This record gives sequence, C-alpha cells and structure tokens, in this order.
Amino acid sequence: MSEANTRWGILYCPKGHGSKQREKIQKVLDDRGVQYDFVQSESSDSVERLMTMLIHNGYKTIVIVGGDSALNDAVNCLMGEEKQVRDQIALGVIPNGVMNDFARYWNFKEGNLEQTVDWLVSHRVRAIDLGCIRYTNKKGEACHRYFLNCVNVGLIADIMNQRRQARSLLGSRTLSFIVSIFVMIFHRMEYKMHVKINYDTVDRKVMTMCVGSGPGYGQTPSAVPYNGMLDVSLVYHAEVLQVFAGLWLLITGRFLNHRSVHPYRTREVEVVEAKYAQVGVDGRLLGVPVGSYRITVEQEVINFLIPD
Repeated sequence: MSEANTRWGILYCPKGHGSKQREKIQKVLDDRGVQYDFVQSESSDSVERLMTMLIHNGYKTIVIVGGDSALNDAVNCLMGEEKQVRDQIALGVIPNGVMNDFARYWNFKEGNLEQTVDWLVSHRVRAIDLGCIRYTNKKGEACHRYFLNCVNVGLIADIMNQRRQARSLLGSRTLSFIVSIFVMIFHRMEYKMHVKINYDTVDRKVMTMCVGSGPGYGQTPSAVPYNGMLDVSLVYHAEVLQVFAGLWLLITGRFLNHRSVHPYRTREVEVVEAKYAQVGVDGRLLGVPVGSYRITVEQEVINFLIPD
C-alpha cells in the first residue's frame, strides 16, 4: 500500500491571507498524529488542478479547507473520475469560506476546529447525493455542473451577481452584500418562467427558485443529501415589505412559512424557459443558460466524512 493511501491530502483554500489559520490547522492535525500533505490553492482553477493531482497520486482521504464554492469545485473534479476511483476516496471538509452552508448542515463549524478534526479522524463515511444541472452555454456547448447544496434561479442568483460586481469596486464582502441588497430594490424582481416539476407546470412570473439537494442557504430547509430527492422552493410575487419579511424568515430558518413560497419535492426539474434569469450553483454564478435546462439528482455518488 502506498504512503498516500494512509496520508491525508489537505487542499487549503485561504480566506484572505490565511497564514495564521493554516498554522492553526496544521498544529491540530500534528497534535492528533495525522499524517498529511498540504497543498494550497490560489483560484478555482487551481482547486480543480490540485484536486486532480491528489486523486491521481493515490490519496484516499482528501480534506477541503474552504467554503461551499471550493467544495463544489472539488466535487465536480471528483465526479470527472471513474466510479471505481471515486468509490475509494472519502471527501472531508474543514469550513473556511464565506459560505459554509453544507459544512454547517453536518454541524462542522468554523470556530470549532478541534472537534471538526476529531470527527474527521474517526473516519465515519456516508455516501451522499449530488444534484446536477445540465444546460447549454452561450457558445452552444452542452455543459453540466454538480452541486452539493443548491441551484438558485432568478433573484437570489442576481443578488450574487450584483454582490460580485460591488465587491470588485468596493473590496469589502460585507459592504458589497449590503449594497447589492439595496440595488436589488430598484432592480428586476420577477422573471417569466416556464418550469415542470413532477406533474405540475408553472408558467408565470417568479421571483426566485431554489432547487436543493442540501439546505439551500435556508431556502430548502427540509432537504437532505441522501434521500435521492430534490427540494424546490418557488417564490412568487411579493411586495418590497414582504421581501424583507421573507429575508427575516430565511435568517430565522422559517422560510417555508412565507405565504409567497411554494415548496415541492421531486427527482427532476425541467426549466423550459427562464428569460434573463441568472443561475447560481452552490453560491457561484453560472450565468444565463441558453434555452431549456434540467436539474436532476444522482444518488449516493460521493463518500463524505461526517460527524460521529
């Protein structure tokens, strides 16, 4: 058995400069006698490159130190491998990102590093589901993207886009989020959508749609990543005050209680039309697909390290 079979591959995605956090993680690993090799990413492209390197060098335990977007990049890279390769690898996470929704679902918390590492050391593995969106890009190419958490279509994805643009100008994550929310008050709030869910057809104006294999940043709070199903939350028209009420319910975990929210559970969503509606996947903007697209679920395709 090669050394990489027993050593962990740690893919570190820094948040800011990150040197102190890296040193703290290494100390916790060393204190527990974990044998590991550390690699550090500089961008989303380097996450995929480094993930491929770890896989092809035989590492069977790969831990992502990062947020939802980094975990999404790693999962998509892993799904590019043959099933017999994937089945031998256990993927873990140490939350270290702007959004750590999938990690929080499993009770991995950014401020509880020691407990997180102890759980990873116990090596309890669960096969989990992935959602998948299949679409055509602006070049006319057939594409697909897997997700652990959710796909957002419409307003929430548009806020992501506004936030990205604001951050490029302002630099601050918090300030850019506040500015993007303010800008959205005067922005397009509804999108003409034609969506098929189970035996239902929705052909009307929709504010936002979330399709979650996981908790969906509070928009699909009942979704679980191991039942072979997708949860869908469709939000119809709401006045400005209702939007703020919805944000409060989202923050407090009661999003489905909002009267404009219509929940579904399904194995597939077909978006026949969603004019001008941006699409976000696990917190990262995908853009506006060309024509129709499908969102499905693949059951128990990734081995994930979970708490005791």
